Formats: sequence, C-alpha cells, structure tokens
Amino acid sequence: MSTTVRVTERTHAVLRELATSTGEPLQRVLEQAVEQYRRDLFFADLHSAYARLADDPAAWREELAEREELDGTLADGLTDA
Repeated sequence: MSTTVRVTERTHAVLRELATSTGEPLQRVLEQAVEQYRRDLFFADLHSAYARLADDPAAWREELAEREELDGTLADGLTDA
C-alpha cells in the first residue's frame, strides 16, 4: 500500500539525488530516512532518560548496582546450542 505525501520541492530534489546516487527507488530512500529519524528520536529520548537518572545520585547508584549484579549473568558457563 502506498500513500501520497506532500514534500517541498527542495526535499523532493534531495530525495531524487539520493535515489540516483544510491540506485535505490525514491520511496525506499524516503523509508530509510524516516526509519533513521525514528531511531534518532528513540536514542535521543533514551539519552535524555539516562541523563535524568544520572542527575539523581541515589537512583544512579541503584542503576550501577543493578548493572553490576547482572554483569556476571552472561558468563553462566552455558554454551550455545
């Protein structure tokens, strides 16, 4: 399913340029750009949440203690099957 999306002439020109230089269809270039933007927002939010956590000394100590507690769980001695 596809839907029409209005973009500025400049944005359309950039999309065409990227599509030409990568050999990807314009729609795929737009999909990748939107996905990258979604990821950027996710990680910016994650970074902001960790910054708020780090600003609270008690909460940050608790976070670090939990990390240390879980640190050894990857070395459980089990092999991949």
